[in-house]
Amino acid sequence: MPPRISYLRNEALPTVRPGYPGNKLFGNEFANGEDLFEPSFGTVLKWQLATNPQKAEKKADTWAPTVVDCTAFLKSTDDGLVWLGHSTFLLRIEATTFLFDPVLFSSLGLRRRHPLPCRPENLTDIDFLLLSHGHRDHLDEQSVKLLAQQNRAMHVLAPLRMEPLLRKMAPFYSVQEAGWWQQYQIDWKGLGWSEPNDPPVDVYFLPAAHWHRRGLTDLNQVLWGSFLIRARQADKLIYFAGDTAYADHFEAIEARFGPIDIALMPIGAYKPAYMMAKSHVNPHEAAKAANVLRAGHVVPMHYGTFALADEPASEPLRQLTDVAAGGMLRGELHAPAVGEVLRWPEWE
Repeated sequence: MPPRISYLRNEALPTVRPGYPGNKLFGNEFANGEDLFEPSFGTVLKWQLATNPQKAEKKADTWAPTVVDCTAFLKSTDDGLVWLGHSTFLLRIEATTFLFDPVLFSSLGLRRRHPLPCRPENLTDIDFLLLSHGHRDHLDEQSVKLLAQQNRAMHVLAPLRMEPLLRKMAPFYSVQEAGWWQQYQIDWKGLGWSEPNDPPVDVYFLPAAHWHRRGLTDLNQVLWGSFLIRARQADKLIYFAGDTAYADHFEAIEARFGPIDIALMPIGAYKPAYMMAKSHVNPHEAAKAANVLRAGHVVPMHYGTFALADEPASEPLRQLTDVAAGGMLRGELHAPAVGEVLRWPEWE
């Protein structure tokens, strides 16, 4: 018997795409849009048994991102954007601080290739923790526990069905789940914002082409996605793509919101293509996605910090830099050092 088809969203939140029924479910598994995508252990086994044609090149490539200390910025109230490595960013807008996909430590199978640009204990006064999905290189239990201890008033913005997973890690005081095309509802008055009717940001949860698994029995049972932050006073749209393959959701996002000002785009973990193409974009696909979004500025992520795939460490950024130098990237490329402060409100 085929699995029962149903649709799920958070009925307490507004859905910003007219007519969208919610995220499609095949039985208990979230679809990747309309279709069910189930990565197989057979593909992983094929990869483990195969010989990487770039094996020697990858071994010889010892490049890692430059790291600069960002402690002074963390202690300030300045607006800015800081890459902490992989897909972890700290974004500040009008003294409101957002942290994306925190992975602050090495863990089994995930060894950091460079240090964190600050002491983990310096990550305090975080207002919102934004989690795109449940894979361990985006949602690290040790990091989540530490952040919860250090940020007692932190609010978590997450995908559908993630709250039970988070409750096992730390007793968050506030977890709000959203489906694709939904806007989070934030109690700005309760957060002490002086003008609650004119909040500094709007936050939306949007599609991504990916999947979920943390154990043997939870395949696709937690949703995945991307985030869009509208900085009201600065009048900028900041897009965090999460983990994603190339798909038509980029066109749908641009059609709904218009040109994106700043796109944080993944560029690594794309080889071999037979295993990675439905999970991650390569640098050329990342540039294509940014162009479809009409992004004015592009900040790459998901490269350099962990060795997750067959490509050499320096290849993703080299390829994206070549694309930009060849005039094939519409927006301006910013490839910061880990810990470097990007003053995004100053970008035209």
